[in-house]
Amino acid sequence: MANALENPGSPLSDEDRRTADQQRAARERQKQALNLQRENILSQRTSNPARRAALEAALAHIEAQLQAMG
Repeated sequence: MANALENPGSPLSDEDRRTADQQRAARERQKQALNLQRENILSQRTSNPARRAALEAALAHIEAQLQAMG
């Protein structure tokens, strides 16, 4: 299956195509969830230094996940 996905000229079975579509949809849903979390963190305001540090750490973690996904 991996070779068929890497080579667009080769025919894919319906099951392979469906699996690839499901994986692509799952990645898109995960990206969307991470982007929503990112927006939520960016919208929060605080004067508490500990809370701000926690938000910055969470934001860095989310951005690293998004970058790893491509």
